[in-house]
Amino acid sequence: MRLLSTKDVIEKYKVSYQTLNYYTNMGFFSVIERQGNKRMYNEGEISEKLKAIRDMKNQGYPLRLIARKLNHGVSV
Repeated sequence: MRLLSTKDVIEKYKVSYQTLNYYTNMGFFSVIERQGNKRMYNEGEISEKLKAIRDMKNQGYPLRLIARKLNHGVSV
C-alpha cells in the first residue's frame, strides 16, 4: 500500500484542498495515518473512489447518493 499526503493527492489527482477535505469528512476517504499535522491516504483507495465519484457525478447523481453507495454499498 502506497501512502500519499494531502499535498500529493491534490497534485496527482487535480482536486482542491477543500474538495479533498470535504470528501474525507463525508467518509469517502480514510486517513490511514497521521505524520505530525499531515494526513496520509491510501493511494489505491483515492484513485478508485475518485474515479467512481467523478463517474457518478457525470451521470447526474448528487453527492448524498454517491456517499450512500460508496460508504454503505447501496445500489443507486
